[in-house]
Amino acid sequence: MRVLVTGGAGFLGSHTVVQLVAAGHEPVVVDNFSNAKHGVISRLEQLVGRTIPLYSFDLREQDRIRAVFHGERIDAVIHFAGLKAVGEGVRQPLKYYRNNLESTFALIDAMHHYGVRKLVFSSSATVYGPDAQMPLVEGSPTSATHPYGWTKVMIEQVLHDLTVAEPTWRVGVLRYFNPVGAHPSGLIGEDPKDVPSNLMPYIAQVAAGRRKELYVYGDDYDTPDGSGVRDYIHVEDLATGHLAALAAVDRGGWPLRLWNLGTGVGTSVLELVHAFEGVLGRPLPYKVVARRPGDVAESYANPTKARNELGWRATRSIDQMCADTWRWQQANPSGYEDDLSSEDGLDSTGRPSSPVADSISRQARSRGSAAVVERPPQSQ
Repeated sequence: MRVLVTGGAGFLGSHTVVQLVAAGHEPVVVDNFSNAKHGVISRLEQLVGRTIPLYSFDLREQDRIRAVFHGERIDAVIHFAGLKAVGEGVRQPLKYYRNNLESTFALIDAMHHYGVRKLVFSSSATVYGPDAQMPLVEGSPTSATHPYGWTKVMIEQVLHDLTVAEPTWRVGVLRYFNPVGAHPSGLIGEDPKDVPSNLMPYIAQVAAGRRKELYVYGDDYDTPDGSGVRDYIHVEDLATGHLAALAAVDRGGWPLRLWNLGTGVGTSVLELVHAFEGVLGRPLPYKVVARRPGDVAESYANPTKARNELGWRATRSIDQMCADTWRWQQANPSGYEDDLSSEDGLDSTGRPSSPVADSISRQARSRGSAAVVERPPQSQ
């Protein structure tokens, strides 16, 4: 299938793109690079041995997403794109509601217009809210404690209502937990643009000396060691889960299904720190500080439904997650090295200035596509 991957240059999207190619699919990437680096594209092409069609624009631009569907003959969509930092969402709620909801509406509108009815949506375990019983099952009530979580709840409701009104749609919603790790090659991994909002990349940057110490947000939760408990899942396992969901959506037989993607095992923040120390062979400096607004004490999955219906399970251990993260960090101490000759990757005319971007631009023009790599928005 020709699969549109929104947010395909990001951490989750890039690993999924590699697995899509390996499985014989043809991914097409849309990303505005608000939380990704241009350098990931050349790494992806090195891994898969082919050019990845890339369109750089804000997904809320309805005319441009329609142009992609018109030019690329898309069969299915995996929708990763969206703002996702919990703390930033608390500080800037309207930014999160506008971006995450409007981008999804524009995408669904384009899919509807071009008759594409197969969608895998990247949701989150945050939709279960603070009072759900552990381990989390798909039938648990949904809620949220912060704007980012509410955008996921709202989008899930939109997709539910859409499939009730139009049961020819085939939608798979993946609620997953805390993706970590990196590709075993060390070529692609998690590289936040600013201060990491997720635990594992922060740990890795402290280990590499890029940051002075790690902050542990709270040690007074009702958990075995007082720190928050999460279900950490290797990004490669998560990418495999998206391919399994895509296959299920392609088989069809139902309008919408929900699946948890997780290990089913909770690991505390301090346990993860100590596991990383085991890989390093030395202690990491950390400081316990106050809880973050919106955080819950524990969150881990019951992944039985995904195992039974998708034939999927997470196979990689916490130690492997830490080892792959550290391999990525050691090989890329400053993250992706963009091979762009200017800060934002454009020459004086506003065209792509790097060899990678130029080759993608030429490819798009040769296909007669209506959109090519252009100046990514500075923010959303």
